[in-house]
Amino acid sequence: MTTTPVLIVGAGPTGLTAACVLWDLGVPCRIVDRRSGPGIAPKGLVLWSGALECLDRVGVAARLAETALPLAGGSYWSKGKRIAGVRFGGLTGTAFPGPLCVPQPVTERALHARLEELGGTVEWETEVTAVTVNRGGPEESATVTMKAAGGEETLTVPWLVAADGARSLVRDTVNIPFEGHTFDRTFLIGDGLLEGASPEAEVQHHITPDGVLVIVPQPDGHRVFFDMEPDDWLEPPSEQLLQRLLDERGPGGLRLHGTWWTSRFRVHAKVAPRFREGPVLLAGDAVHAHTTAGGQGLNTGVQDGYDVGWKLATVVRGGDPALLDSYEAERRPASVRAVANGDQQTRMWLLRNPAARLLRNTVMRFLSVTGLLEKKALPLLAQLDLDHSGSPAVAATDAGAGVPRVLRPGRRAPDAALTPLHGTVAESLHAHLAAGRHTLLVYGAQAAGESAVRVAQTVRDRGMADMARVLWIRPADMTAGHLPNSPQLPQDGGTLAVVRAQDDTLGGSGAQWCAYVRPDGVVAACSGPDSLDTLLTRLPSRPARPAPVPAVRP
Repeated sequence: MTTTPVLIVGAGPTGLTAACVLWDLGVPCRIVDRRSGPGIAPKGLVLWSGALECLDRVGVAARLAETALPLAGGSYWSKGKRIAGVRFGGLTGTAFPGPLCVPQPVTERALHARLEELGGTVEWETEVTAVTVNRGGPEESATVTMKAAGGEETLTVPWLVAADGARSLVRDTVNIPFEGHTFDRTFLIGDGLLEGASPEAEVQHHITPDGVLVIVPQPDGHRVFFDMEPDDWLEPPSEQLLQRLLDERGPGGLRLHGTWWTSRFRVHAKVAPRFREGPVLLAGDAVHAHTTAGGQGLNTGVQDGYDVGWKLATVVRGGDPALLDSYEAERRPASVRAVANGDQQTRMWLLRNPAARLLRNTVMRFLSVTGLLEKKALPLLAQLDLDHSGSPAVAATDAGAGVPRVLRPGRRAPDAALTPLHGTVAESLHAHLAAGRHTLLVYGAQAAGESAVRVAQTVRDRGMADMARVLWIRPADMTAGHLPNSPQLPQDGGTLAVVRAQDDTLGGSGAQWCAYVRPDGVVAACSGPDSLDTLLTRLPSRPARPAPVPAVRP
């Protein structure tokens, strides 16, 4: 038996995100991977706003942005003519208005470095060979057998996160099926230098009767992507084959050379019917497989990792275990939507019937000209508009009088311009929430401030100052009045912050309300000021129990 509260299997972007969140919220965990180190294959390329917000909360988005290529837009071509296009970078209410091109190894290295900064480490060359779910006792657990260079180890953990990819041994062991279909096409990818390409960072889709060509700009080159009839070849495609397809389907004048990665594969559209088996929670490619369209697989996996991370950390630190019932309830619908979106795009690429192709081109022209393509497609790809209002981790939407309409339980908290007064330098609500903590918002005049002081002291008394925050938001016209003062909070270390709203987005001078915002930025409950203590019960109630940090294995 071990005192490690959480074991994570798989140190790709999903597992690393979960590990970073756990360590950041005060819960040490172990993370193992059968590989010898971070991945080198640039599988995923594009990070959209929803995933970038998660990566920002764990402290890696800024370092990724330093070398990333902001993508300017996407276009669709048929018979050598541009039929539709969208512009990126126009999403509002987020610090990441457009997608960034970041090869997956860069993301993995940044997350790995962040994990080590937080005190964690990955146990490489450690393979899980068996998993048993233990039931019938006072608490469920999972017993895991692992094989490494130093020998075999068997341990029992309260919680197991399976982020071990599409061929997940853990998923198979706990008898969760993988439902969906595989496209009857072979897909080819080549990353290299592309002479003659447009200088604009635009993703181009050339849709021909013989198949599709997708060109994706990268920081140091381009990716070309094709489909073709299935064959028995297993080895990666040659540069000569990729060039031939490029000549046949492209606009002409393009030359691919210096390829550093090529791949031949099949694509799937699959989602597991369950994301949990007792103490085993599955995430990322282990429970959803996407086509390459829109780059949704990596993004959905990162958000899985963030979600399972903060929820497990909350439960380990004394929160209600029922919180974990919301993991599948929230992440599976998001995964189904992302997989369906990619599946639909891929089917559209692969249309062969001339009449169907003509109809597709006509509809896309109309959607592009009217702006509907941009309006509808980008929020789907960015995954910022998820609705968790039916989740067991979200209170009923009837919050009572005084709560502004922009605060919608189950949705991301709206952004609002703020003037920092005490305990924070954040100049917007989103900037304050980017710390990824449980946050109680208290809005109103001086009486609200006194309530905020009391609640902040309660948070500190529970030993949760590293995991929870209280934010008193003063109305925009409230320039007078003293700041909260308490002898128990001479230097509160950020537990209590005070800001002034710069406008009436969150309510006027007479408004009073309070809200609980989860670490993922989702509003979970709203109420009048008299119910602040009720909201406080949603926070965990005890500090983390120290867990041994495993030695790094050779």
